[in-house]
Amino acid sequence: MKKPTMATQNITDAQTLYAALSARAAPEEAQHMAAYMKNRFSFFGIRKPELNRLLKPFLKATRCRPVDWGFVEACWQAEEREMQYAALLYLQARKSALHAKDLPALHRLITHKSWWDSIDVLDRIVGDIALRHPHLNATLLDWSTDDNFWLRRIAIDHQLLRKERTDTALLAQILINNLGQKEFFINKAIGWALRDYSKTNPEWVRQFIATHRDRMAQLSLREAQKYL
Repeated sequence: MKKPTMATQNITDAQTLYAALSARAAPEEAQHMAAYMKNRFSFFGIRKPELNRLLKPFLKATRCRPVDWGFVEACWQAEEREMQYAALLYLQARKSALHAKDLPALHRLITHKSWWDSIDVLDRIVGDIALRHPHLNATLLDWSTDDNFWLRRIAIDHQLLRKERTDTALLAQILINNLGQKEFFINKAIGWALRDYSKTNPEWVRQFIATHRDRMAQLSLREAQKYL
């Protein structure tokens, strides 16, 4: 029997998704993808555009249903990284249906199988929830001093692209909480946060840098001053 193609496979849950991806596994491509991620994860070898095409009907069919955390958790438990990408695509598609009560579940995703590729999606998802539920600012402030630097990175960058809606007092305190670090991903995140906000309020960013330059890593300064 001919294997179903990605275009015709009817994805209904994590199990059928896994079967569809397994049927299209590309071992040589998987090796390249794993190497790019420093061999932290195994892959089927399915590129994101192909994964997007596969999931599009599933995402459309589920957009009026409650958020299926069972699907997300099943994807997160899978060994292959594309399953986590699928969970992230699902959460991005359903982000308007996520609320403050979903933050503990997102905390688990942030702190398990963590790497920049998942964190850079989760920070926008968390940021969207926090914008709609400002009382979560206290939680983000707590995260900014957590021992887990991925939680700190989420806190630093969760306001990316907010422009005029940026809470500058919160941003400043979170950044100050993370100055003087040696962790690459923290110093990069600080630079990104400042660089992004410099497009909206360059004077605020200049003043922040002038005040805290002696505690800022060179990486943070380079990123922050890119558009100044």
